Amino acid sequence: MFKKVLVANRGEIAVRVIRTLHEMGIPSVAVFSDADREAQHVRLAEEAFRLGPPPSTESYLRIDRILEAARKTGAQAIHPGYGFLAENPEFAQACEEEGITFLGPPSQVMAALGDKLEARKIALQAGAPVIPGSKEVPLEPGPAVKEAEKVGFPLIIKAAGGGGGKGMRVVRDEADLLSSLDLARSEAQGAFNNPTVYMERYLERPRHVEMQMLADARGEVVWLGERDCSIQRRHQKLIEESPSPAVDPELRERMGDAALKIMRGAGYVGAGTVEFLLDEDGSFYFLEVNARLQVEHPVTEWITGLDLVREQVRIGAGEPLGMEQDKIRRRGWAIEARVCAEDPEADFMPSSGLITGMRLPNGPFLRCDFGPLAGDEVPVYYDSLMGKIIAWGWTREEARRRLLRGLQEFRVAGIVSNTPFLAWAVDSPAFREGKFDTGFIGKHFKPEVLTAEEDLKTLAALVAAYKAFEDRKKLREPKDTGGGSLWRLGVRRWR
Repeated sequence: MFKKVLVANRGEIAVRVIRTLHEMGIPSVAVFSDADREAQHVRLAEEAFRLGPPPSTESYLRIDRILEAARKTGAQAIHPGYGFLAENPEFAQACEEEGITFLGPPSQVMAALGDKLEARKIALQAGAPVIPGSKEVPLEPGPAVKEAEKVGFPLIIKAAGGGGGKGMRVVRDEADLLSSLDLARSEAQGAFNNPTVYMERYLERPRHVEMQMLADARGEVVWLGERDCSIQRRHQKLIEESPSPAVDPELRERMGDAALKIMRGAGYVGAGTVEFLLDEDGSFYFLEVNARLQVEHPVTEWITGLDLVREQVRIGAGEPLGMEQDKIRRRGWAIEARVCAEDPEADFMPSSGLITGMRLPNGPFLRCDFGPLAGDEVPVYYDSLMGKIIAWGWTREEARRRLLRGLQEFRVAGIVSNTPFLAWAVDSPAFREGKFDTGFIGKHFKPEVLTAEEDLKTLAALVAAYKAFEDRKKLREPKDTGGGSLWRLGVRRWR
């Protein structure tokens, strides 16, 4: 086992990884930018190493500085978290060349799966269902139009070099095709330094369902169960749950089998996720592989009892999985909500600044994974995710009510958070019934619903306050005792 592990990330995921390392008795090394000098992950780690100024290009994306930190601190392994360099094959290769264990798949596997076109080939070779689509879209207008006609409208343009909604455009007819291709290429170049795009048939009302996988260096691969990640904003997940309300045991087995074939075909090692789109008719199609730990991994941990970070460390140290597919048990239901420093009433604009106060909910079967706390700064330089609130229950409704209670108890001052939206979403009829798809927000959410809800809460509070005032007023009214007042020097005398 490793004697020291460096965590090449920040925020809630760095905190979450460091906590597992503590439990495993492994000293941890944090890295930080100047904006995160006093951050919680820095305070928790045994050692900390400064990377540079706040911009990520000068700090968390500096491969040379991270490797220098590992050398100087004697770290034998690096956990990349998610985001930043987590799916960068150059970083994984640099770790391999340095003799440092990268807690993720081999660099060549990551490179293949990171290229969405190559990942489609792997899925096709594995016999997994894949959405009809194109190869790289030609630059010339004529061939591009012909390729689009083969795919069929509506279609979606995607960046070959990455995900997260970058370089994606939905095109419903030929009139918008060429301009959408130009925009998608430009965005892909800026986000991934790769302008290559391809096209897929666009599914109007799909669910986003992913399968959590574990694979060791001996070729053993298992699936742990699916997560439904259909509540999204601009292709970014906001609420995730396991199991999916749309997946029955037979479909789960078929998805798991397809995911196993893809991961075995890719030669995958570590924790990863095979993502699918689930159509209304029950058909599912390969979407991509996320070659890392996912933000939503806690819901799988709740229902399986496994610590996925611990499993990553074990696999990286060369240990066998030590689990068989037919012996993996899943119990109950878990739902996660991502708490972001965003204003849902202003088109989810990011909010930054000093957190002057924070109250995290607690209680049975409620988990809070947070990076910044009261007294910490939310910088403008990074993703708006502050943390997650995750609830477990024996049934979906029990987990849903528990999460709703947690979201309603959460308080933060100094910045704006998206928790009013999350509470509204979790309590909406569509979510309660489990009948939603990736278009949930566009169909159901308008900022006015939060204002109206807040007005109702304010009115209820005023009514309650007035009633309490009247009750106290009646209590304080002097009674005829036949011998003077019940009050003296402002102190109530009880008889």
